Amino acid sequence: MADGADRVIVVGAGPVGLVATAALVAEGIPVTTLEATPDLAEDLRASTFHPPTLDMLDRFGISDQLVARGLVCRHWQFRDRREGVVATFDMALLEGETRHPYRLQCEQWKLTEALRALVDAHPDAELVTDARVEEVTQDDSGVTAVARRPDGSRDSFRGRFLIGADGARSTVRRCVGARFDGLTIPEIYLTLSTPFPFHEVMEDLANIAYISDPAEWLVLLRTPSLWRVLLPTDPALSDEEIVAPDRVEARLQGVVATGRPYEVVHRTAYRVHERVADRYVWGRIFLAGDAAHINNPLGGMGMNGGIHDAVNLTGKLAEVWRGAPLALMGRYERQRRKVALETVQAQALRNREMLNAADPERRRAYHDELRAIVADPARHKAHLMRSAMIQSLRDLEAVD
Repeated sequence: MADGADRVIVVGAGPVGLVATAALVAEGIPVTTLEATPDLAEDLRASTFHPPTLDMLDRFGISDQLVARGLVCRHWQFRDRREGVVATFDMALLEGETRHPYRLQCEQWKLTEALRALVDAHPDAELVTDARVEEVTQDDSGVTAVARRPDGSRDSFRGRFLIGADGARSTVRRCVGARFDGLTIPEIYLTLSTPFPFHEVMEDLANIAYISDPAEWLVLLRTPSLWRVLLPTDPALSDEEIVAPDRVEARLQGVVATGRPYEVVHRTAYRVHERVADRYVWGRIFLAGDAAHINNPLGGMGMNGGIHDAVNLTGKLAEVWRGAPLALMGRYERQRRKVALETVQAQALRNREMLNAADPERRRAYHDELRAIVADPARHKAHLMRSAMIQSLRDLEAVD
């Protein structure tokens, strides 16, 4: 292990922090990764992997592992709750643009598990759990992170640079004084996971389906063992009311009436925010993933965008480590902040608008537009390039 100060500190051992760690040690850069919890999360969280994310993970030998443990989804669709299928998009049109012309449905914890094994096996990677970072400071030669341990003691960690990948409530973001401007979506989102086989009872149902309705839209996402159901919920209700078994049962019966109770293995209610930090780079400190931007989950761009941040950031940081000027990191901020504002947030808000449209004329116009896109091969592919996050990555090359 290299000298303690001659390293990068990564705060947060979720997908973004672990990808950053793996990318840096692959470049010969020692890393200490600090995680607040005793062990890495194994809840469901994100489950959609877009094609360029899988391309990026190929460098670690992880994509094949995820594909083997996940569900390859060539098609995704937009449906109407009353009328059925509106438009089905075929990811095979992306062949030649990516090594993975499909969406992969695979629980997030399987990625962190694979990355954890890689990090644990690398001599230049150190993962410290039960270390809740409370303070971050920097000077001309490096950065110091102070973490509280379970017994109340405090440890200091020193590095040349620090990456804040510590999530939506980022301590690193607070310490550097970044603004986190944006908005909060009015409704609360309820996510339920059930083994009920929706694909066996809903005609022509794709494994990923966005289902519009003027009264109650929903999203259905299939994983290898479960279906995930996302429903908008009245914000006047308490979290306890939202996840109450009787209410959950009634809502699922409203999706598909079964005549028998649903088995629900996971339920959670959460508020959705659209926020982007005013800056991603603060001297030797950098923000990535949810610490830098959070967004509506419609479209599955949150985890994917965070991984894209990590790859972009670490590629430039490796150049700085080898002697390039620190100013190079400003391009990371300009590129990835542009994507967060103009692609991820814009697409998520557009998805919500289409799903939630109540005016019949507006709904018909949205549906007609989607049908026209699918019917035109050039427009169909262009839409997939955008929704799969490939186009935004290519557009970044023009950002100085």
